[in-house]
Amino acid sequence: MRVLVIGATGFIGPHVVSTLERDGHEVVAFHRGNAPTTAPLECLGDRRTLSAHCDGLRALRPDVVVDLILSSGRQASELMNVFRGAARRVVAISSCDVYRACGVLHGLEPGPLEPVPLTEDSPLRTKLQTYPPESIAMLKRVFGWLDDEYDKIPVEREILADAELPGTVLRLPMVYGPGDRLRRFQPIVKRVVDRRRTMLFEEKFSAWVGPRGYVENVAAAIALAAVDDRAAGRIFNVGEQDQPTELEWARRIADAMQWTGRFVTLPRDRMPPHLVQPGNTDQHWAISTTRIREELGYEEPVARDDAIRRTIAWERANPTDSSPHAFDYAAEDAAV
Repeated sequence: MRVLVIGATGFIGPHVVSTLERDGHEVVAFHRGNAPTTAPLECLGDRRTLSAHCDGLRALRPDVVVDLILSSGRQASELMNVFRGAARRVVAISSCDVYRACGVLHGLEPGPLEPVPLTEDSPLRTKLQTYPPESIAMLKRVFGWLDDEYDKIPVEREILADAELPGTVLRLPMVYGPGDRLRRFQPIVKRVVDRRRTMLFEEKFSAWVGPRGYVENVAAAIALAAVDDRAAGRIFNVGEQDQPTELEWARRIADAMQWTGRFVTLPRDRMPPHLVQPGNTDQHWAISTTRIREELGYEEPVARDDAIRRTIAWERANPTDSSPHAFDYAAEDAAV
């Protein structure tokens, strides 16, 4: 099978490419040429001007197109127009932030809490573009493919509404692993490396549950959905089966680093401002991944303990002062 991967050189893309190649598929990588790819076939171009490459992309005659970096409904519509009549199916990467629970978490959706775990049939947000402009600006600095219209709900609508070109949607969790630009492990790893003896968690946030997935495991799910025609017209949640609380997750990372300090939970009004999590953390974000496991036979190729160790090793080997996380040890000591 010939699979065209758009966004093949990012965080997840190289693992999707290597998984498809290992399974015997022909991969064409569409990217800007700013980073190397292991794919034997390449097509250089900019995702933001996809239509300008229409003739060259259609000439490739891919069986399946996997777009890892769709940001808006406008981009999704352009994607479908480019490949309608030239590909058999499109696989679009979405996010679990489409669920109404995400809007409740961010304080943008009125009404009661959503029950969890969230299934593919759980209600979606009623308000689009749920992230404030300052958050979008931060994410655009991290992910160059984001546009100002970022919202995965319009993306999904465009991908699944085309009568001529079937689509598949994968709703991803918070993805961690080597190369994670959001540095999801850094708040714990840095404090262990800095020999902090105490780490603070706000009481409610310590019990909060959200979806996670290791980058290689997420890539395996994407590759599986790309080559299995049973995925046509379907939506799948992707993530780990059991989902620890924030505090449990932090303990797993700290234990893997043999940290002997203590975690302390405090009421919100006693937390240092840089550690206060915004939003309604009474709304959990746990998801069900039963559908992709039962319908496509998905299983994680990398065990969680190995995934944690690999991510810690990368984080320690790649320290950075440019981080979305804040550290104020004086304020943390004063709060204790």
